[in-house]
Amino acid sequence: MCFSVLWLVQTLVWLVVVCGLVAILMLLLPIVLGWLGVAGDLVMRVIRIIVMVIVIVALIWFLYDLYVCATVGGGVLRTPAR
Repeated sequence: MCFSVLWLVQTLVWLVVVCGLVAILMLLLPIVLGWLGVAGDLVMRVIRIIVMVIVIVALIWFLYDLYVCATVGGGVLRTPAR
């Protein structure tokens, strides 16, 4: 059941939630860290890098899951049983 409609809906919902949380975090970081001055700018850059790394790792995990689902789970590359 890798590529069912329910799976697609759940994936799209998670995508919207993650994008929304990243956007809110990126909006609030400059405001909150603006009070720290120069150190706040450095902290903001570090936090942005950490958020992007988390998003990229989640994307790689998702693409690997799709690959496994397509190859092992009876997807495109499945060979017929003899």
